Amino acid sequence: MKLHRLLSITRKEFIQIKRDRPSLVISFIMPVMMLLLFGYAVTTDVDNISMVVLDQDNHKPGREIVSAFKNTGYYSPVTYVNNIKKLEDKLDKGAVKSGLIIPVGYAQNIRREEPAQIQYLVDGSDPLIARTALNMAKITVQNLNRNIQIQNLNSRGIALSETPPVDLRTRAYYNPGLESLKFNVPGLIGLVLQNITVMLTAFTLVRERERGTLEQLMVTPLKNFELMLGKLIPYILIAFIDVALVLGVGVWWFKVPIRGNLLLLLVLSLLFLIFALGLGILFSTLARTQLQAMQMTMLFILPSVILSGFVFPRESMPDIIRWLGYGIPLTYYLEILRGIMLKGVGLIKLWNDIIPLTAFGFVTIALASLRFRKKVE
Repeated sequence: MKLHRLLSITRKEFIQIKRDRPSLVISFIMPVMMLLLFGYAVTTDVDNISMVVLDQDNHKPGREIVSAFKNTGYYSPVTYVNNIKKLEDKLDKGAVKSGLIIPVGYAQNIRREEPAQIQYLVDGSDPLIARTALNMAKITVQNLNRNIQIQNLNSRGIALSETPPVDLRTRAYYNPGLESLKFNVPGLIGLVLQNITVMLTAFTLVRERERGTLEQLMVTPLKNFELMLGKLIPYILIAFIDVALVLGVGVWWFKVPIRGNLLLLLVLSLLFLIFALGLGILFSTLARTQLQAMQMTMLFILPSVILSGFVFPRESMPDIIRWLGYGIPLTYYLEILRGIMLKGVGLIKLWNDIIPLTAFGFVTIALASLRFRKKVE
């Protein structure tokens, strides 16, 4: 490999990028915009569950159970209706996600210490919201039952401690508040970097072909690897700036800490960028037009979102689908991001992800180089 030839093709690519200023601006603005947009939009935390109440009893115990639901912090706003038809209409229209019905005689049954029924309705069209709403309703009623039992026993002169006999102490490692934002932001960083870098290079050789300059490259003494590396270097620098941007937004704006070694994170991010950029080059050698290059890029991006563990837990996937996820480099990079940022783990704990990610990078670059040589022939 001749250094002056490598520098020449690198300089040429820098000039070409500089002339395409809209794409250059987009390459810096889009990662930040996507991270901000998806950082707020992609969340699995469920709160502010709207609830409509039909209180047919209209006594203090009924109002207490509504207050118990409000005090959980999960149900807001709470509105009232005066008949079942209006309640069902609100559920049908999607105006509310849940409904509470307190029947006539509820307060009387409570005073007599007889079973008192209430009905809780939930819109099951969104299973995530429905599961959270049902679980919180069960917990709320269980706590209310215990308080009522304690009051009844105390009224008879039977002292009962309000402290439960079994005191369960829980602790969540790495994300004590169980905030989905702290789980999602590292995943978004990986996804955004992959998408931007693959798209950056997916058009390089296609653009050369459409402009008629690819034939000029073919007659130069450039070797395949020199051409691939020369085209990659400018985009590696741009992509590395994108890494700094999205990490800065994740830490400064979303308050997601980097508990591990920042230098290690940057080095492993560079490794992932090499793969992503090499993949874009490979798509560029396969495609005849920029439209085909875009289609190949999207064909790769969509499965990587689903199978990498970015949103859906891979542990719950069928075995064959989970194994397909091992063929996606983003799967390993997400483990690296979350491991370093949230858990603070080091190099020793990440070898199982670093080795396959490195292999993907070398194989992709090699395939892109070989594919271009076949085009020249």
